Amino acid sequence: MRRIYFLVPDFDTANRVTDELLLARISERQIHVVAREGAPLGDLPKASFLQTSDVIPAIERGLAVGGVTGTLAGIAAVSFPPAGLVLGGGAVLATALLGSGVGAWLSSMIGVDVVNSQIRQFESAVQNGNILFMVDVPRTRVEEIETLVKSHHPEADIEGTEPHIPAFP
Repeated sequence: MRRIYFLVPDFDTANRVTDELLLARISERQIHVVAREGAPLGDLPKASFLQTSDVIPAIERGLAVGGVTGTLAGIAAVSFPPAGLVLGGGAVLATALLGSGVGAWLSSMIGVDVVNSQIRQFESAVQNGNILFMVDVPRTRVEEIETLVKSHHPEADIEGTEPHIPAFP
């Protein structure tokens, strides 16, 4: 899946674009809309905190860093065991899993409070009244959807795509 980012100037255009995306068989759960704080979105599919926060990338980083740290701690424990304790390969695996879990948990708590780095570049446009669309589409349909939006709404400002969207948000 790829995420397409584009801005539209007003709510009427946003409603028309949403209808056209739905007619193009893009499901409502694949369309995420961000507007200025307090703006009534009506029937537009509002982006959740998973799309607007940095929680998913933070979890990915936490898993990686925690896993590496846990693996190194496990290797150190096996190499220099406490007196009278014999540790095997299971200790390395256990500390790697523990490190991954703790890293993901701690980094997710931080990521919830951080604005998504992809959305940050659109903050000023959204504060000026534009509406940001984030549309998740299969890689094979990116060009088709961009062409559809641009052909019906030349005022839409397509800002590109994000290379990979995790399957779980």
